[in-house]
Amino acid sequence: MNRINVEERELRPASGFLMLFLLFALMIGFIMLPIVGATVVMKNPEIIPEKVDDLVVILVFICIPGCIISAVMMAGLKIVHPVEARIFTLFGKYYGTIKKPGFFYINPFAASIVVPADGKPRNSKGAAVQVITREYETTVTSSRSAISLKTQTLDNGVQKVNDVLGNPVIIGAVVVWRVGNPTTAVFSVENYREFLSVQTDSTIRNTTRLYPYDVFDEDDLEESVQEKTLRGSALEIAQTMKEELEKRVFEAGLIVEEVRITHLAYAEEIAAAMLQRQQAVAIIAARKKIVDGAVGMVKMAIDKLNEDDIVILDEDRKASMVSNLLVVLCGNRDAQPIVNSGSIY
Repeated sequence: MNRINVEERELRPASGFLMLFLLFALMIGFIMLPIVGATVVMKNPEIIPEKVDDLVVILVFICIPGCIISAVMMAGLKIVHPVEARIFTLFGKYYGTIKKPGFFYINPFAASIVVPADGKPRNSKGAAVQVITREYETTVTSSRSAISLKTQTLDNGVQKVNDVLGNPVIIGAVVVWRVGNPTTAVFSVENYREFLSVQTDSTIRNTTRLYPYDVFDEDDLEESVQEKTLRGSALEIAQTMKEELEKRVFEAGLIVEEVRITHLAYAEEIAAAMLQRQQAVAIIAARKKIVDGAVGMVKMAIDKLNEDDIVILDEDRKASMVSNLLVVLCGNRDAQPIVNSGSIY
């Protein structure tokens, strides 16, 4: 892929206040020139009338072009606000970039590149273009000649993506970014904000497809602790998104500072089924814990009875005792035992 790489050249322009004073003085001088000439003629009546007419014509021809030139040179006065940059071209070629804030004077024929304020396209006449993107409608109404270097936030909304298991999930992320190289951002891509938006969508989709939403196999819970999931490893996956997005937008002169997942859920068509599955997994895991604990408690009770010779139980009575204890310990309700006040046989 062939790309036009424009090396950034930062301008060192003259002071705008000094040039404004000089241009005003020059314009006033041209305006006063005919008046001064007329005053000189009036004070010297010995001047030949024919020469007076020639002098007036000469002064007029000097005054008018001088005033026009002074007015044209006023176009070289430029203002750059803090944390902004302005890029200039001269007769179709890159002229330079001003990054420091202040009031400056540059070549009056240098034109500042105009970009839409909200990053949406405009037609050749500068009129607003109506754009429909991601189920919302917006109209462009403004443009700027300065490129903001401030930290900005991009929120592309939510999108439906399949995870690594093929389950449709709805995910959304917010990107914190800024323009690192304004010259590259303007000349390397058509619209750097729209470029960032598209690359963010692509990065979210590609990254989401690499991970499962969650782990459901209770037999592999211990092994799955090391596995990344969208729900359990949001910070790590967001860092992966940031690294991939940085590589994608580097050629556009943009710097990605942070990516955060703001929305994550199953799609509506499977949300109810997945909720039941999660509940079933939770119930099974809880039952497994209860059974493990109950078996340990029964074993401890039988061993304690045998060690202290409290009661001697044969195998049948041990089995009956184990059955009763397991029912009591694993039951969903409180046990209501029947007390035998007579013989145990």
